[in-house]
Amino acid sequence: MSPHITLITICVADIAKSTAFYERLGFAKSSASQESVTFFQAGAVVLSLWSREAQIEDAQAGALWTGSGGICVAQNLGSEAEVDRMMGKAEAAGACILKPATKTFWGGYNGYFADPDGHLWEIAFNPFWPLRDDGRVELPA
Repeated sequence: MSPHITLITICVADIAKSTAFYERLGFAKSSASQESVTFFQAGAVVLSLWSREAQIEDAQAGALWTGSGGICVAQNLGSEAEVDRMMGKAEAAGACILKPATKTFWGGYNGYFADPDGHLWEIAFNPFWPLRDDGRVELPA
């Protein structure tokens, strides 16, 4: 069996503020959420928001995790127009637009924004990766 990613945790400074931001992007907060953690169903994975300090403590990663991580969360959409709409929605929700959506050197279309804690998001249309009816990417074999 190939590995499955089931949960992506974004470590944030203010859970309530970040929860409101992600709700403005269209994510629906799960009833499994608590004051100290928010969960969103995000397609095949769960997106969670948790305190950066709590994550460092839980993983015992204080000596290792001294700066920002180098991860970028990406959302693939079905067209350039959908990318433009999502980038507009992100900006209206309070995101910092880092790179407005534009055609890419590899034949796609993408833009980047940062959430209130500086986490990078890529919003992309990749004509070489069709999307299934459930929104998942269909990678070539």
